[in-house]
Amino acid sequence: MSGCTPETTQPGQATQAASTVSVGTIPRIGDAAPDFTANTTQGELTLSRWNADKWVMLFSHPADFTPVCSTEITELAKRQAEFDRRNVKLLGVSVDSIHSHLAWRENLQRIFDVKINFPLVADVNMAVAAKYGMIHPGQSTTATVRAVFVIDAKRTIRAMVYYPLNVGRNVDELVRLIDGLQTADTKGVACPVNWKPGEKGIVPPPKTEAEVDARNAMKDVERLDFYLLKKTI
Repeated sequence: MSGCTPETTQPGQATQAASTVSVGTIPRIGDAAPDFTANTTQGELTLSRWNADKWVMLFSHPADFTPVCSTEITELAKRQAEFDRRNVKLLGVSVDSIHSHLAWRENLQRIFDVKINFPLVADVNMAVAAKYGMIHPGQSTTATVRAVFVIDAKRTIRAMVYYPLNVGRNVDELVRLIDGLQTADTKGVACPVNWKPGEKGIVPPPKTEAEVDARNAMKDVERLDFYLLKKTI
């Protein structure tokens, strides 16, 4: 048992479970984020209107009032200012009721002395979970896995990460991922392994002869080989 979901499915039961649960499909990187209207702890919300000119980090958790999920939600709440500075809105979702969400929110504030200022979607009919492929019957037929979707201001899915029920997410890595995506957009670079803000980015490979010539003429770059250049950003 993961300690973070009311019901789990054994691996051998996955095929049978999939036939009885509407699991939906997983949208792909580059797709438009599926729109939805749902009830949340901050009232009814329609994604396409709510995100406006902001980025969104949509994340699911298996269940309220469970240990691992409680550590994740409170860590995100403690660090919300970091997401605010990056123009990113946080939006949580699980299949729990709005009453459960509200009670859990109050409970976490009392235990951890932190206020949850981002909305939690009450996806009791699993409609949002189905649109984003958050129900994995091999893990559970009644709880969402730990999915993360990074959605940009144009409502395009830029990244997605899936964790199992029994392993909490790394918030440092989620922030780094957002930094990398936004840096790639604004600086026209790619981000190498373990990249962090302030470090060099990779110059994208040329696609035409003219770009090859321009690349060869570049100054102030770290030229490791013809295909691997780094520059200060």
